[in-house]
Amino acid sequence: MGLSQTLRDKGGETEKITVNLGFVDLGRADLLVREGFYSNRADFIRTAIRNQLRAHDDVVLQSIARHTLELGLRVYARADLEAVKAAGEVLHVKVVGLTRIEPDVTPDLALAAIGSITVLGALQASAEVKAALADRIH
Repeated sequence: MGLSQTLRDKGGETEKITVNLGFVDLGRADLLVREGFYSNRADFIRTAIRNQLRAHDDVVLQSIARHTLELGLRVYARADLEAVKAAGEVLHVKVVGLTRIEPDVTPDLALAAIGSITVLGALQASAEVKAALADRIH
């Protein structure tokens, strides 16, 4: 049923966020950039976030196991969802990372094959598919 793989940092597979920092914290980060520890502010922030996530690896993994979540990238193509529909089954998607519903999936097929979607991270799908599944996305 589709492709699962670990997410890696790639230009097309990132989500932009905005972070507000106090002036002193920002100045300290800029000092570390100037001293060559980081290439820029974004590099500093990404590294800090990765370090915090690594510090909480055990908690994240326990939570993933407890909630039966998939970790990484989950892609659903038309053939995957047609197979689910043909088997008379309904998917309950639970992913930490990125869930991608390919452009070849129609809203009707998505409705027939997907019962619910829980994504902690990002969901990529056409606007039409997202609209059709709006009440099933948590």
